Amino acid sequence: MSRKTMIEAIRDAMDIMMERDDNVVVFGEDVGFFGGVFRCTQGLQAKYGKTRCFDAPISEAGIVGAAIGMAAYGLRPCVEIQFADYVYPAYDQIVSEAARLRYRSNGDFTCPVVMRMPVGGGIFGGQTHSQSPEALFTHVSGLKVVVPSNPHDAKGLLIAAIEDPDPVIFLEPKRLYNGPFDGHYDRPVTPWSKHELGEVPDGHYTVPLGKAIKRREGSQLTILAYGTMVYVAQAAAEEQSIDAEIIDLRTLLPLDLETIIESVSKTGRCVVVHEATLTSGFGAELAALVQEHCFYKLEAPVARVTGWDTPYPHAQEWDYFPGPVRLGRALVETLEG
Repeated sequence: MSRKTMIEAIRDAMDIMMERDDNVVVFGEDVGFFGGVFRCTQGLQAKYGKTRCFDAPISEAGIVGAAIGMAAYGLRPCVEIQFADYVYPAYDQIVSEAARLRYRSNGDFTCPVVMRMPVGGGIFGGQTHSQSPEALFTHVSGLKVVVPSNPHDAKGLLIAAIEDPDPVIFLEPKRLYNGPFDGHYDRPVTPWSKHELGEVPDGHYTVPLGKAIKRREGSQLTILAYGTMVYVAQAAAEEQSIDAEIIDLRTLLPLDLETIIESVSKTGRCVVVHEATLTSGFGAELAALVQEHCFYKLEAPVARVTGWDTPYPHAQEWDYFPGPVRLGRALVETLEG
């Protein structure tokens, strides 16, 4: 078992699948010769040739539209949208075509497309390189939505996504590419090479879609998190000396509701944290589900800690980012509620 960054783990997953299955193709803006803006596809074109890993024009609608056509003819495209902020021109193709193909063809066609895209802030990317649009995809029947929080899961989830017969939105928290980030931007980052979740098994393995994992045992309250917020949750719980149970959702759609219910029923309190804006964010769905299924177990209202209802600011990045101080305050208030 070797240690990898999330970038290396994602690249390894695509490499393994391209080697195992000639129908797997990788393309997108600058992913071929250049190896992607974050180098997730570096070396794949040299290894598999320009027909298996190639550059596409700057047209997200064209990239996704072409991938859907390829999938209908039996290929398994894994395409990269350079930043999640750029996916909106392709949204019609994703919602109206990819997500509906199995349904509208009565199962005669499927759409095994993976759409990889970096999400989230913490890199001073400003309003057009920092968005977290996961809620826009969880609203769409026919899609699966994945958000890994570490290299081990990223590789296993991406392999599972490529093998899946239906379209998968694979959201990669860019702030985690080179190491876990707990929200303390003024501290050195621990590289994945020194973190236990940086250990990535060699070869083929999968992490099942639709299955959450308990990252921290606890009895006082449950924190529901995904992506970068898993580490913010850990930091907040430790700094406030709160015995919090942290659930890393990993897959938002399908959602592992069973694990959520089990945890909240045990602790009686729940705090949801995500980087996306508050209004209509995925946390609203989580809060509603907890209220619906755990009402008689709850000792306090479900709390949400999120980004603000504004475009992601450049100059006030850390005021927007839901860090451990803001989350820690919500944990204390929920325990006192």
